[in-house]
Amino acid sequence: MDGDAGISKHLILVLGTVIPGVVILLLCLVIIIIWRRNKRNHVSSYISSKNTSSDHLSRTDLEGGSAYFGASVFSYAELEQATDDFDPSKELGDGGFGTVYHGKLLDGREVAVKRLYEHNFKRVKQFMNEVEILTRLSHPNLVILYGCTSRHSRELLLVYEYIPNGTVADHLHGDRAKEGSLAWPIRMNIAIETARALAYLHLSDVIHRDVKTDNILLDNDFRVKVGDFGLSRIFPILATHVSTSPQGTPGYVDPEYHRCFQLTEKSDVYSFGVVLVELISSLPAVDINRHRDDINLAYLAVNRIQNHAIHELIDPSLGFESDPSIERMTFSVAEVAFRCLQLDKDMRPTMEEILEALMEIQAYKDENTGKIIDDGSVLTTRRPPSSPDGEDVVLLKNRVVPVSPASVTNRWVSTSTTPTSSD
Repeated sequence: MDGDAGISKHLILVLGTVIPGVVILLLCLVIIIIWRRNKRNHVSSYISSKNTSSDHLSRTDLEGGSAYFGASVFSYAELEQATDDFDPSKELGDGGFGTVYHGKLLDGREVAVKRLYEHNFKRVKQFMNEVEILTRLSHPNLVILYGCTSRHSRELLLVYEYIPNGTVADHLHGDRAKEGSLAWPIRMNIAIETARALAYLHLSDVIHRDVKTDNILLDNDFRVKVGDFGLSRIFPILATHVSTSPQGTPGYVDPEYHRCFQLTEKSDVYSFGVVLVELISSLPAVDINRHRDDINLAYLAVNRIQNHAIHELIDPSLGFESDPSIERMTFSVAEVAFRCLQLDKDMRPTMEEILEALMEIQAYKDENTGKIIDDGSVLTTRRPPSSPDGEDVVLLKNRVVPVSPASVTNRWVSTSTTPTSSD
């Protein structure tokens, strides 16, 4: 009996200790479950309200409203009518992201309508990015965005001013290319106006990220309109952004991108260097029909400049062999291009410095003939740059730059390695 009593007491003691502990544990579990459920409901409610608000704002701005980021909103039906149901005969060109059509609005305006290939998250992001960037910029050498469709539209469409004279690529080595159509003074103007547009973008904290002759449009007076901002980015957003997805166009992409997966304003400078080489050579940025070492135009240009063979790079139809003034200017532009194509981005000049150098080259006055080599006005009274075979050259001011092949008599080797293919 005494033994049974002891067991009972022990059992009561154990139960008295365990049961409160279990109750406390269960209470804690209940509290945790309730707290997590309330938090989930709160977050869901917050996201729902944000999505509803955002969707309402988007639909108000893009569907029912008249403007988005300051750009007009067009209905799909309106643009379908303007392009005759996207008639293939009205195609102006196509690229990696969409096809561009010529159209005419009901108010009589001629427009270029870009029809993006897909309607997915990535395309919507590029669409919104281009609208936001172009509506915050205003420059005579940038294409004007008239408006867009809603991002909720059945297709993503962007509406630009119509630039009637094709692209620089068309005139250099495309379907508009014919000997003499782009004389040297026109090419010099194209270089300067493109540099002016890019300098403005950089001062506005925007990186274009796809500078190429296909994106440089020309009006009937051969004035430049830089377009296609689908890949463009704003500096602060890009500062720490790393992207391993393909960026830009083969032949124009900054070789440093393959090392650090970042594109900067100096990446635009590199791409512009390729454009300068195209302007003096009339050659495309990439041509698999060239010798394998020369497929990439940047590689070809640096090689010729390093070996004092600039004359092999310049298009003979420009007349540099018979006109000393054109020879001096084309050789000087080749030097500027060389500096843009340095592999080390810190060795490349800024777009402002490039613009200043190009303007000095354009303002060159031939000392022998007294002929003005520009569009009619002398921009500076400074002594002009001499030929790369002479004693002095155009210098990009206030910079430590590699020795130019134009300023030495011995074979010159750059401070950086030769550019690799930018594919």
